[in-house]
Order: sequence, then C-alpha cells, then structure tokens
Amino acid sequence: FGKKKSKGAEGNTDSLPRITVTSEEMEGQGVRFADLFLKLGLASSKKDARRLIQGGGARLGDVKIEDENGSLTSEDFAEGSNEV
Repeated sequence: FGKKKSKGAEGNTDSLPRITVTSEEMEGQGVRFADLFLKLGLASSKKDARRLIQGGGARLGDVKIEDENGSLTSEDFAEGSNEV
C-alpha cells in the first residue's frame, strides 16, 4: 500500500551496461576488473580502466575497487545473489 520510495539517481543502475560472466571464467584468478570495464564499454583501454580504479571511480556494489589489478571472483557474489 502506498507509493514506492524512489531510490533516486544514485541507486538506479538500470541505464548501466550489463554482461554475463560464467562461473568457469571466475575460477582460479577470476576475471580482471580492467577486462570487465573494457567489455562493458566503461573504459577505452586497460590503462584507462586502471586509471578509473586508481581515481576511485569504480565500485563493486557499494564497495570501492581499490586494486587496479584486482579480479572478480565467485567470492564477490553475495549468498543467493547472481549480481554484484
């Protein structure tokens, strides 16, 4: 009952690009964030992606990505969730 509260622009991710990463891709070392940013079109090169991370402009959910050489692994997924 009543109106749904709007999350506002900062909570809305509908306009962000999405890709699928398989569990096989995340085995071992996982998938580097720089590679993911390239696939998503959020960076024009790996160097550009690393600069984005170094500048504090990259997040995984609510957590700032601080390691420009870091990777997305299965451990980054919350229990019962298939999105990060």
